[in-house]
Amino acid sequence: MSILGYILITIGAFFYFLGGLGIFRMPDVYNRLQAGTKATTLGSFSVILGVGLVNLDYLPKALIIIAFIALTNPVGSSVLARAAYLKGIKPTDKTKVDEYKGGDEK
Repeated sequence: MSILGYILITIGAFFYFLGGLGIFRMPDVYNRLQAGTKATTLGSFSVILGVGLVNLDYLPKALIIIAFIALTNPVGSSVLARAAYLKGIKPTDKTKVDEYKGGDEK
């Protein structure tokens, strides 16, 4: 169990690295939000589950934390993207679909 836990922690660290790279490389705030949110969500899942497997006393708490992250990260990133759009931050010219356009902006 301990070896699997350390493998998951390493995988989580790799996803954190990819999230940071995505934030650095993406062209606009919306793509950066997507890259950061997806990668850090998967990274957090892996690291927290790995810690739970290394120390089995933490496993129930780790599963609750993972469920909380699974519920809150997508909502948080959607709210940030919507706020950026309403503030007037335009997507990159490469963006083909604008799902917020024609919505209920105020």
